Amino acid sequence: MDEDAAQDAQETTHGRRTADGVGHGNQAPGRRVSQSVNKGQIPLYEAKAEFFRMLGHPVRIRVLELLQAGPLPVRDLRAAIEVEPSSLSQQLAVLRRSGIVTATREGSTVIYALAGGDVAELLRVARSILTELLAGQHELLDQLRSSQDVLPQDALARQEGP
Repeated sequence: MDEDAAQDAQETTHGRRTADGVGHGNQAPGRRVSQSVNKGQIPLYEAKAEFFRMLGHPVRIRVLELLQAGPLPVRDLRAAIEVEPSSLSQQLAVLRRSGIVTATREGSTVIYALAGGDVAELLRVARSILTELLAGQHELLDQLRSSQDVLPQDALARQEGP
């Protein structure tokens, strides 16, 4: 059995767990969302929360980032992401079952791709939001540092001690 076939076998074996290692029945987070929303069992805001939980693992985010450049075989994903093969396999299985990525077999090679362009757009927007948040934190840090210079005289006296 080659590496990609072994990878698929591991995905099947480990596919019953989510990334946090907690068993949640036989379904990945994304599958539970789509089935529940289709049946009208959960409100849309809960479906959205479940979707974001499905994205809530660093390995899954890294896989999605790498796939923005185009489809990649498992071996290339494994080379680019420094995790155990079984962990990568679990994360790929969650993404595949949720429908956010697709997997196609070419001979003994499994190739993963983004299921649609919206995923790349979501990652771009997330990067933009994070950039703004971090810039705001940097500005706040600068304000905190500069405010130390303008402390009232009482505070300066307490800092200097008796």
